[in-house]
Amino acid sequence: MSSTAIPFRPVSGPAQRLAGAFGHGLALLAAVLFCAPTAKAQESSAKPRSQIIRDAEIEELLRDYTRPVLKAAGLAQQNVEVVLIGDRSYNAFVADGKRIFVNVGALMDADTPNQIIGVLAHETGHIAGGHLARMREQIAGAQTMAIVAMLLAGAGVAAGAATGSSGIGSAAAGAITAPQEMIRRSLLSYQRGEEQAADRSAVKYLNATQQSAKGMIETFQRFQNEQLFISQRVDPYLLSHPMARERIAALEELAKASPYFNAKDPPALQARHDMMRAKLYGFVERPDVVYRRYPLSDTSLPAQYARAISAYRFGNVNDAVAKIDALVAKQPSNPYFQELKGQALLEAGRAGQAVPPLKQAVSMTNGNPLIRAMLGQALVQSGNPAYTDEAIRELSFATQRDPNSATGWRSLAEAYGRKGDLANADLAAAQAAFASGDFKTARELAARARTRFPQGTPGWLKSDDIVNFKPPATAQRQ
Repeated sequence: MSSTAIPFRPVSGPAQRLAGAFGHGLALLAAVLFCAPTAKAQESSAKPRSQIIRDAEIEELLRDYTRPVLKAAGLAQQNVEVVLIGDRSYNAFVADGKRIFVNVGALMDADTPNQIIGVLAHETGHIAGGHLARMREQIAGAQTMAIVAMLLAGAGVAAGAATGSSGIGSAAAGAITAPQEMIRRSLLSYQRGEEQAADRSAVKYLNATQQSAKGMIETFQRFQNEQLFISQRVDPYLLSHPMARERIAALEELAKASPYFNAKDPPALQARHDMMRAKLYGFVERPDVVYRRYPLSDTSLPAQYARAISAYRFGNVNDAVAKIDALVAKQPSNPYFQELKGQALLEAGRAGQAVPPLKQAVSMTNGNPLIRAMLGQALVQSGNPAYTDEAIRELSFATQRDPNSATGWRSLAEAYGRKGDLANADLAAAQAAFASGDFKTARELAARARTRFPQGTPGWLKSDDIVNFKPPATAQRQ
């Protein structure tokens, strides 16, 4: 998985165990996010961390999930994106009119596409209904990284309340200043009317797209049965408040009135969903967990996918490549198998060998920017000077289409540096830091880049924009 693909080096420690599970494909943005706390985790770190996850295959699937729903909601032209959070809990929330945040845990635990589509439809209802409008006004122009950091400074307060811990709550509260406090209050205030309105809207969108609302009911019932309560509202959907029986009953009445209540997900969509879950299990879980879920007796494609990913993460790269080649033999036209092979070779220090499969993956996906950024990285890390111009070309295309790709910018900076183009190298490095949410470093690098460009040129103007960017206070790194 890639895009803002950051070449990741595994690190130790309980607070970063999830981070260590992901490689280049499941790329990380090192955001300051709320991690479902345990007492031990709270003692070990005052600033729990999670990550924003980037992956070409999963993002494409989620776009296919949301596209018809957004069209039904009249939001097709709003460029609403789904942002993946590297958190194992089942959760989703909205922050503004442009982003729906979904935890990878929700994707891993949802048995069917319909269950996730129901979640996305509910969150779309919040966006279309203009809920959390005050917060949207405050953060409409903010970067995703800034939003996540700001939101989850507030979420830390709720975490402390939910677990009975005063430490993390007071620490988070101390980090929130005037406008952020207002945003936090907007996030944490439970408004039943908005939730029910979003439920009704979700059923309306699902009916319009001839899909069932059964998945929404299954999700609500799951949390009702598990009695997952939280004392203050963190998000507008799953973990934010009790799923009242009357609310489930009202939703069930609406859903069962639909002629599409018993509609099933298309088999091809279910197959893609199963592959997505296998991919996440392969990246997130330890090998023993992967092999319990996908034992050797399971010869299905998802099982082979999960085991191949686990082998590349924890085993011998040659064994991993053999497993991936077996996948390629079964589905030669699947670009994500080629991407995985390139990723495994790249992270094993065999960048030159990673180039051919990544080129195939780029070609098969019509130049997906995440995979293209990984190809550019492989070209740079191959150490072959003949690849430098090609790397700059690939990385320039990738970052133009996906300016949030920190890894793409970082590799582009290295490629420019090899050419001796220090102005563009500094600017690309500044954009890499900016995409990662490190605004202080971004401003410093951009200030240096600005001195290297003639005043008024495109490079100078881009550098100046970064120098003058004002992120929310809680999103700035100290």
